[in-house]
Amino acid sequence: MKYIKHVLLTIIVAVWGCFSSCNYLNVDDYFLDTFSYDSIFASEVNVERYLWTIPTYFDDEGAVFGNCRTPGVGATDECIPTWDTDEFLGTKYARGLITADNQTRFFDTWINMYRVVRKVNVILANIGQVPDLSTQKKSEMLGYAYFMRAYAYYQILVDYGPLLILDDDVLAMNEEMGYYDRARSTFDESVEYVCTEFERAARYLPDRGSLAVNQFGRPHRDAAYALVARLRLLHASEAYNGGEAARRYFSGWKRQTDGVDYVSQTEDNKRWAVAAHAAKRLIDKGYTLHTVPRDELTPELPSNVSNANFPDGAGDIDPYKSYKDMFSGEAIGYKNPEFIWAMTSASVRNYVRHSFPVGTLSGWGGLGITQKVVDAYYMADGTEYTAAGVDEQAKIGAGKAFSGYQLLAGTSEMYNNREMRFYASIGFQNRLWICNSTTDNGKRNFVANFALDGNCGKLQALPSPTDFPLTGYLSVKYTHDDDAYTGNGATQTQKYFPIIRYAEILLSYAEALNNIEGSYTVTDTLGQSGSYTRDYNEIARCFNQVRYRAGLPGIPQGLSKDAINKLIQRERMVEFFLENRRYYDVRRWGIYDKVDAEPIMGMNIEGAGDAYFRRVQPRHVNVRTRITAPKLVLLPIWKNELRKMPLLDQNPGWTR
Repeated sequence: MKYIKHVLLTIIVAVWGCFSSCNYLNVDDYFLDTFSYDSIFASEVNVERYLWTIPTYFDDEGAVFGNCRTPGVGATDECIPTWDTDEFLGTKYARGLITADNQTRFFDTWINMYRVVRKVNVILANIGQVPDLSTQKKSEMLGYAYFMRAYAYYQILVDYGPLLILDDDVLAMNEEMGYYDRARSTFDESVEYVCTEFERAARYLPDRGSLAVNQFGRPHRDAAYALVARLRLLHASEAYNGGEAARRYFSGWKRQTDGVDYVSQTEDNKRWAVAAHAAKRLIDKGYTLHTVPRDELTPELPSNVSNANFPDGAGDIDPYKSYKDMFSGEAIGYKNPEFIWAMTSASVRNYVRHSFPVGTLSGWGGLGITQKVVDAYYMADGTEYTAAGVDEQAKIGAGKAFSGYQLLAGTSEMYNNREMRFYASIGFQNRLWICNSTTDNGKRNFVANFALDGNCGKLQALPSPTDFPLTGYLSVKYTHDDDAYTGNGATQTQKYFPIIRYAEILLSYAEALNNIEGSYTVTDTLGQSGSYTRDYNEIARCFNQVRYRAGLPGIPQGLSKDAINKLIQRERMVEFFLENRRYYDVRRWGIYDKVDAEPIMGMNIEGAGDAYFRRVQPRHVNVRTRITAPKLVLLPIWKNELRKMPLLDQNPGWTR
């Protein structure tokens, strides 16, 4: 259906183009818009209805696995699907199959987000005409309008880079092509503009706490501030702040109108202080991480983990439930104190089935998780798995039970004594799938075996030969013990997707502080000032909260800046697994071309029995044909738009 939608959109644009010179800047339901302008702004009810048609252009934020607006997790080193279809866009992008010629068939962000911009601009230009609009209602509508416009630009910025900024312009129709032709802003100009727009929206938006339960998912003041914090960190990072990666990715990419670099080639260290200030604004608001109290089933902490009460330790919490419940649906989204901005996600709920084992459980079982991710999780005491000297062929002799989780006898030592986020996230050989919602005992308490002769391995996937994990691992991060797809009473819990949560703010603040050289004073748009320098205790205070919630020891003393950066990079990889942060993180850090060039590895799914426990590179087209190229840092702009607008420069590495 998404492919059909894109085809229809292309046809509509093409047909409309036959009668005018308009392009994506003004093709947007204009028959309806121009016909009904008088009606739209004739009453408060009508203009509010018009406002709330705009969010339909934003996709489900949880659509990060397939049918997504962004390359998503399939374009990272986290996940490799078995399926070779247009549904899994990230994998196609990582294989170099999406180009400037065909990209609009797959990604419609550029077109749809400029539609959002135009609709918001129409409201801003005409809202003063509404006769019965109260001051309070106008203020509320302005907040949402400014936010939606800023968020539309944000989505273009993070995927396509420098913006074509229209400000408040509502472009006329049926003009000559030159009327629409204009140049892009630089990356610096784009970040400043979007952050300013989010700050403006925040002045009108309601507080998070004032939203009703049925308004869960609506943007609010802190959502705007959190996105500013995310952008400020992006702007300070090496690839966009004159570092070596900025030269590697963007050197020579200049605006044709004036020869200015689109991405700065000169470092500005103060940006880290600006990022720290943006994150600190949210930290000062009193957010907390989601935690679940310790009970009699909670395992004892390793001796090197602080037993103090959270957030100074993990003594009073259950680390497994504290992390797992946020994503499984056990914790209600609108009650979660960690979710700064989150939404109910039908996409996440639907894609859980893609991570459910094939066969008895009727899953589709083809979203394989890479061995790199499995190895990234620490041991329970915080030591590196790769340094633990584990015999991966050995099996545990007796099972374990903790926090409602069962680790079965016969499980590989590779999966024993790992940190709690591992058990909350990874489906491995000999894992138990509970499936409590079905009353069919034959469909409950399923023990997964991904080996060739196993009950959910490659042979079991026949006659659907793609429904098995290429790596021998599936995700369980968004899976609840009640979830089931077959058997009487089978159902799935509601799922929530965190667009941005407090753990990200804590780690962003720690990263920003760690990279400050010297001391800076920053003043924000509210006139609030703060002074920032590299403060080891503050870095540890924020970083350790995320670690303690996972039941891990805090950061050791005396580490260098580079060592802490590596720790933060590792922590973000694990903490935000399958939350669509990895794709953007490795690019802003300037390590994308290194980490994505590493071989995709997994267990030997072609081996029967214990032959499964051998690390191999899957022999599959989605693995063999992956490429790594600097041009993949940014999506290409559709060539059809470039033909219409000669001043619109293409992204580096892509043909015009």
